[in-house]
Parts: sequence; structure tokens; C-alpha cells
Amino acid sequence: MEIEDEIFGNSCQNGIGRRAMNVPSIMKALILVGGFGTRLRPLTLTVPKPLIDLGNKPMILHQIEALKSIGVTEVILAINYQPEAMARFLKDYESKLGMKITCSQETEPLGTAVPLALAKDKLIDESGSPFFVLNSDVICEFPIEKMIKFHKAHGGEASIMVTKVDEPSKYGVVVMEETTGKVERFVEKPKTFVGNKINAGIYLLNPYVLDRIELRQTSIEREVFPKIAADRKLYAMVLIGFWMDIGQPRDYITGLGLYLDALRNKGSSKLCSGSHIRGNVLIDESVVIEGGCVFGPDVAIGPECVVEE
Repeated sequence: MEIEDEIFGNSCQNGIGRRAMNVPSIMKALILVGGFGTRLRPLTLTVPKPLIDLGNKPMILHQIEALKSIGVTEVILAINYQPEAMARFLKDYESKLGMKITCSQETEPLGTAVPLALAKDKLIDESGSPFFVLNSDVICEFPIEKMIKFHKAHGGEASIMVTKVDEPSKYGVVVMEETTGKVERFVEKPKTFVGNKINAGIYLLNPYVLDRIELRQTSIEREVFPKIAADRKLYAMVLIGFWMDIGQPRDYITGLGLYLDALRNKGSSKLCSGSHIRGNVLIDESVVIEGGCVFGPDVAIGPECVVEE
């Protein structure tokens, strides 16, 4: 009983925790890669947005490594742009990571829900396990192990991660019960204060969520989740730590700074030090640096770069 209480808290008292202990492990995830990356041009003119480096690592690799760390063995990339580049990524990283990485391709963009329906055969197997869905342009510390425990404990149909913002009137706000996390409704750009939490783009879904998706232009955020919330089966977990949607240049730069700051807080040895460093700086070991250079703050210098005098 002590183990159950530690993982599931007070929910064990009403039996939810015990039932949750029988839920199979989460072994699969889908990453929404679709879109043409127009907001992040010129970086995305030649490289798909998920393969743009952030902190000297492709954006999407931050997510895949986080998924691997908690036992996910198969990742599906939902794509509709530059499939050849994504195929090269698959070839390079599948063996390195020891994971199965496949693609599910849309012939035309149909919103954020349809890619899930198109990948149904890849996501669902006889285990009936929940699966993760992540937006590819989100950077945070990915507390997905905590999310699994949260999802198993509440016994609902779907879990979404939410993050606090300073100006909720700019976003779609998730109105939720603070004690349980149960989502009551969504309010788009509220004129009066209804809460300060927004969708963080990380979900954990039971397989039958896919039965709610029609093969037409469909938004999971604006159509599917509100229906699950209306049935009182949607729960939100508040993200602790930094978060940023890095899909456009200004936010990409902000996200890099937040990521480097998180490395600093963890005491990471990846960050550079010395008289030529100002603040948080990440420099690949292959970089050639000539005399008189000063770096920082919030700078990442990628492989094979040469910084002249």
C-alpha cells in the first residue's frame, strides 16, 4: 500500500490507484511534425523545422530522448513536408537510439487531430496502452514520467500538460479544477480573468480518443479536447519549470536562453567557462576559436564552426 500511495497519492483510497496499476506501460508516441515551418524562416528554407538545432541538438531529438528515457520504444513522426530529410534523420538516429522511428505522412494538411487518426494502426496494439502525442516545436524539461503517473491515477480518457503564462488574454486558456486537474472548459483569448494556464502541446491519450476524430479538417485543441472535457474525462497536469513554443525566431531565441539556463541550474558540464565566456554558452568541441573572441550570453555554437579573430 505504501508504494501505491507514493505513486498515486490519495487516489488509492477510492481504488483508482489500484486500477491504474494494471494499466500497461506506455511504449509508443507520435510527434506532430507537420507544417512548412514558415514562421521560422529563413532557418527552415532548407531544413525541416524539427531538425533545426536548439542547444546543438535537433529540436525533435530533445523529445525523442526524453521519451526513450522512460521506456518508449517506438516513435511515429507525423509529417507532410520534406519527407526525404526526415527519412535521413530516421536512418541516422534509429540505430543510435535503439528505437523504432517511423513516419506517417499526410498528403494534405488537415489540422492537428487527423495525423493521429491516420497513424491509428501504428499507435494501437493489443496492449491497449495509452500513447504520447507531442508538438515538435515545444521545448521544456519534459516531465513525462510524472505525466504517466498522473494519467494512471485520475482514470480519465486523456491528459494534457499545461503551463502558466503572465498574459493569458493572448492565448486559449484551460479552465480546470485546481485540486484534481479536471478540465472544465477552454476559453479563447479571455477578456476577463478565468485562469492563467494554457495548453503546452504534450498529451497522453487512451486509444479510444481516436474514435472521436473524423477524417476531415479537425483541430485536436479546439474540437476534440473540448468534447472530452464536456464528458468530464479530460485532465490537465501543470508543467513545472520552463516552457516555450520555439516555432518563430523571437521565441526560438527565448527558448534557447531558457534551455541553457536550465542546464546551468542542473550544474551541467556541457556549459563553457573561462574569461572569454559571458553567461550561459554552449560550444561544440569541434569549433575552432581564434584569439580575442568573447561569447555570450545565451549562445550556442554548433559543430565545425570557425570563429575568427
